[in-house]
Amino acid sequence: MQDTELLRYSRHILLDGIGIEGQDKIIRGKVLIVGAGGLGSPAAMYLASSGVGHITLVDDDAVELTNLQRQIVHRTASIGRKKVESAAETISGINPLVCVSTFDQRADRDFLNLHVPEVDLVLDCCDNFETRQAVNRACVRFRKPLVSGAAIQVDGQVSVYDSRSGVHPCYACIFPADDPPPEVQCSTMGVFAPLVGIIGAIQAAEALKLLSGLGISLAGRLLLLDGRSLEWTELQIARNPHCKVCGPTL
Repeated sequence: MQDTELLRYSRHILLDGIGIEGQDKIIRGKVLIVGAGGLGSPAAMYLASSGVGHITLVDDDAVELTNLQRQIVHRTASIGRKKVESAAETISGINPLVCVSTFDQRADRDFLNLHVPEVDLVLDCCDNFETRQAVNRACVRFRKPLVSGAAIQVDGQVSVYDSRSGVHPCYACIFPADDPPPEVQCSTMGVFAPLVGIIGAIQAAEALKLLSGLGISLAGRLLLLDGRSLEWTELQIARNPHCKVCGPTL
């Protein structure tokens, strides 16, 4: 690390469990963020400020006025621009040492099969069930940790799905692809602005822990947040031996 990097990341370097070695792992880290909206905004900004070396953003939406209530990576001047372009500009302004790759498209199977093998971990910050399932399948296939978050109205959830050990569940163990939940959208149901910030920040924290080796990840645990009372519920989640994605026969 150069002197400017040592100074920029000094508060991480001071931490037991990170230090210079852990920060160097963060700097060499490569992270794919699926979604540059409410969850992807704080996640990307914290990962950038923490020095993650290469951040790949994928999202096919453009910035709208209604996004600005919670998608803090975008600015009023960004309305009409592609979200990945707007987010990359903000990230570069936070930390020009971070390399950002942008893809204005959906994270479909072909995209995931090409890019997931090239990163250390994936953040699922999207807002639709089909994409979540596709991201999970790719992470299981290429043995990459998946940090998944969701938020709607005043409720949020976050977990890490890490199938590398063969012990922890994948996303499909808990949310099977053939049993989709009722479709919910912020445009019709609303979302409490700080809620996505809380969940997205936790996703960034889990990603940094995985990269640096700090602490214990949320693998095998699902955190649920009731935004009305700010009460957390932790659920122990087990691997489904008959899971169609990570099951032993597949």
